[in-house]
Amino acid sequence: MEWFTAPDYWLTRLVFQRALAAVYLVAFLTAALQFRALIGRRGMLPVPEFVRRVPFKRAPSLFQLHYSDRFFALCAWSGCAVAAALLAGLDSLLPLWGGMLLWLVPWVLYLSIVNVGQTWYSFGWESLLLEVGFLAVFLGNDEVAPPLVVLFLLRWILFRVEFGAGLIKMRGDECWRKLTCLDHHHETQPMPGPLSWFFHHLPRPLHRVEVAANHVTQLVVPFLLFTPQPIATAAAALMIVTQLWLVLSGNFAWLNWITIVLALSAVRFPAGAPDVPDAPLWYVVLVLAVAVLLTGLSYRPVRNMLSRRQVMNRSFDPLHLVNTYGAFGSVSRVRHEVVVEGTAEEVPREDSDWREYEFKGKPGDPRRWPRPFAPYHLRLDWLMWFAALSPAYAGAWFGGLVERLLENDRDTLRLLRRSPFPPDEPPRFVRARLFRYRYTTWRELRETGACWERTYVREYLPPTRLPEQVQRP
Repeated sequence: MEWFTAPDYWLTRLVFQRALAAVYLVAFLTAALQFRALIGRRGMLPVPEFVRRVPFKRAPSLFQLHYSDRFFALCAWSGCAVAAALLAGLDSLLPLWGGMLLWLVPWVLYLSIVNVGQTWYSFGWESLLLEVGFLAVFLGNDEVAPPLVVLFLLRWILFRVEFGAGLIKMRGDECWRKLTCLDHHHETQPMPGPLSWFFHHLPRPLHRVEVAANHVTQLVVPFLLFTPQPIATAAAALMIVTQLWLVLSGNFAWLNWITIVLALSAVRFPAGAPDVPDAPLWYVVLVLAVAVLLTGLSYRPVRNMLSRRQVMNRSFDPLHLVNTYGAFGSVSRVRHEVVVEGTAEEVPREDSDWREYEFKGKPGDPRRWPRPFAPYHLRLDWLMWFAALSPAYAGAWFGGLVERLLENDRDTLRLLRRSPFPPDEPPRFVRARLFRYRYTTWRELRETGACWERTYVREYLPPTRLPEQVQRP
C-alpha cells in the first residue's frame, strides 16, 4: 500500500516518538510532585469536590470513577514509568497492536489528570500534548512504515499552533502590528528566565526585527509545511530555531518543546528506509477512520481561526482531540507581582516583622536572578502571575493558598523555594501586597547587583489568620 505509508519518514517517526515520550515524562513528573497541594484531597481545588459537581461526560477521567491521593499518585508515577519505557523504545519491541496500546496508556492517564485539574491545568499546552499524544497512538512502530495521513495530521496541528498564534497577535494588541511588543514582553512575560533581562535590553531595532521575524514564522512559513520536500523540512527547521529562541528568552513550561516535537514530524532525515511488510488491513481501516474523525472535528477550530472574535487555547470536545491555540494576543506594559508575607506577632502592624515567602520561579527578591525551569511546569508560580493581573483570576484558589500557609502545610510549602517560618512555628497572620517590578538598567545592575527594582502599589490581601486562631497559647 504505497499510497498509505511514507517509508522515508521512519527515522522521523523514531525521533518524534522519543521526543514526545520525553515531554510526557516531564508532564507526569510535574503532576506527581505537585498534585497534593493543588488538587489533592486537601488541596486548594480538591478533585473530590470537582467530580461531585461535574459529570463524567463533561470531564471524562479515571478519577470520576474513584479518587484518592494514593490512586492519583499511582496514576502519575505510572505515567512516568510508561513514558520512560517509550523513551527507551519499548514500543518497538512489541507487536503493532501492543505498541499502539502502550502509547494509549499515557494519553488516557494524562487526559484523566487534565480533565480534573481545573484552573491548574487550563493551559494550552495541556490540550496540545493530548492532541499530539492521541495521534501518536496511530503512528505505528517498526512493524509498519509511518502512515502518511498521520504525518499530515501532525503537520496540521503544527499549522494551527503557529498560524493561530500569528492571527491572535495581528488581531489583538496593536503593538504586534507596530512591531513594538518586545519592548515590554521580556519584562512582563509570566516567568522570566535567566537570559530574559539581557533579551529585554537588546537594542529596540533588534526587537522590531524579532517581531517581524515572528510574524513571518507564524503567518507565512506554516503554509510551507504542506509543500514538497525539502521545502517542508526547511520550514519546520525555521520553526524549531524560532522555538529555541523562545526557550532561551523565557520559561514557558513545555509549550516550546512540544512545538519543536511537532516540527520534527515534518523533517525528513536522510536515512535509508528499512524493509517492512505492508500495513495490515485492520490498521489501515483504523487509521483512516481516525483521520476522518479528526478532519470533521477540525471544523470548529478552523472557524475559530477565521473568526474576528478568535479565542485562544480552547478545547471543543472533552477528549481534547482537536483544539485551538494561541498566546499573547495582548502584552502587558507593566509588570505587577503579588508578594506574600507572614508574621508571627500577635497583633499585625505595618512595622511588624513581616517575612516574605520565596517562590521558585516567579520574581520576588529583586537581587535573586531568575532560574531556568522549563520544560518543568511551576503551576503555582504561573497562576501567581495571573493573580497579579487581576484578583478575579485567583478567586477560586488564593484563599486556599493563604490558609495552607497559615497551617505550614507541608505539601504547599514544597511548591515554594523557601518558607520564612520553621515547620513547627507557622505564622499567625499572612498578607499579600502588590508591587510593580521593572528590570534594572545596566548601571543599576552594576551598582546594586539587583536585576529587578520594585515599587509598592497597594494592599492585595489584608493580614489574615485562621478562624480558630483567635488566641494561641
